[in-house]
Amino acid sequence: MKINLTNPLNLAYLTAICLMASCESTTKIETVSVEVKNDLNFSRIEVVGANAADLSAVLKNNSESNIRVKKIGGQEYLRTQWVDNDQDGTNDELLFQAEVPANSTSEYVILVDSVKAPAESDVIAYSRLVPERTDDYTWENDKVAFRTYGPTGEKEALAGVSGSTLSSGIDLWLKRTDKSIINKWYKAHTIKSGSYHIDHGEGYDPYHVGSSRGTGGIGIWDNDSLLVSNNFTASRTLAAGPLRTVFELDYAPWSAYGVKETKRITLDLGSNFSKFDISLSSDKEVPNYTVGITLHKNEGEGAVNKEEGWFRHWETIDSSKVGEGIVIDPAIVENAIIHKSDAVDQSNLLIVTKPQEKLTYYAGFAWDKSGQVGSLEDWENMLKQQSQALSSPLSVSVKKSK
Repeated sequence: MKINLTNPLNLAYLTAICLMASCESTTKIETVSVEVKNDLNFSRIEVVGANAADLSAVLKNNSESNIRVKKIGGQEYLRTQWVDNDQDGTNDELLFQAEVPANSTSEYVILVDSVKAPAESDVIAYSRLVPERTDDYTWENDKVAFRTYGPTGEKEALAGVSGSTLSSGIDLWLKRTDKSIINKWYKAHTIKSGSYHIDHGEGYDPYHVGSSRGTGGIGIWDNDSLLVSNNFTASRTLAAGPLRTVFELDYAPWSAYGVKETKRITLDLGSNFSKFDISLSSDKEVPNYTVGITLHKNEGEGAVNKEEGWFRHWETIDSSKVGEGIVIDPAIVENAIIHKSDAVDQSNLLIVTKPQEKLTYYAGFAWDKSGQVGSLEDWENMLKQQSQALSSPLSVSVKKSK
């Protein structure tokens, strides 16, 4: 069909078609594909990250808040979280929770959508400083919850204030709901002190730390004695969630070695284990750095597996079972000791490591009333899988979609 370009109406029609074609070409939505590979013989659901530098195709001229992730073949967008790992003011990674069968690869697509967003959820990874209970720092996800103790708590403990804690040990809160409980339990505590020590249906805090290591506190094993720090002196929340919470704790120099310590603790949604990355330096050469698990009154059962790098305790608390554990690179482990003492809070399973400037390990637990484990065998299997995951992380490959 010939179009008479001398006719103003025909010319306007042709111009409109050209503009539409040009608009379609310039507004084509770019996408990025992501492959997540699992080399282990069990299925995994873990938080993974795509580097921001690999997402230029979707980030160009688009807001980070409009970036979406969807599993290939799925209908709903997954929840995401941007993180600034080096705290320079620019986000480094886009996090999402990947589900990958055993010995398989799962595929995802990253795209832009300013209209539809992922569904909201109160199943989150979360942490914060808690000034309403002196100054605990508390963190949780859908599986577990932890806390440790700050400078006001130390000051009160040294002054003899009842209920205060002088400790750098790590406390466990036993939860049996996947919902966030930190704010709810602390609010109840402000109404009735100690409310979270009673199980109202979601779990409670029956776990005693005192001056022990709790699950994951560190020290120096020196002449059959454990040298430890006091409470943390400062805290910084680096990422509050919902998929990953990250924070740092500083400690005053401790022991005759003048150890300076900063803990960076990370907890991902879906994991029973907090990751500890501890930066360490000292005025004098230290013999070791030692990670501990309290044995309480020596009524539980401890075990070490130096070859695979996992260490566990299994005990009865009230009428239920709790498993506590540490997973660490076996290459840095020098010794492991189940140290029993008649002194209060001095019985600990101790993992003695080579002295280094950065100590990394995972500390966690499982409670049988949460439904996550039903036996010691279940707990050991969870530790073994965490050890394997540490040595064989999910691999993430990002490429621009065609």
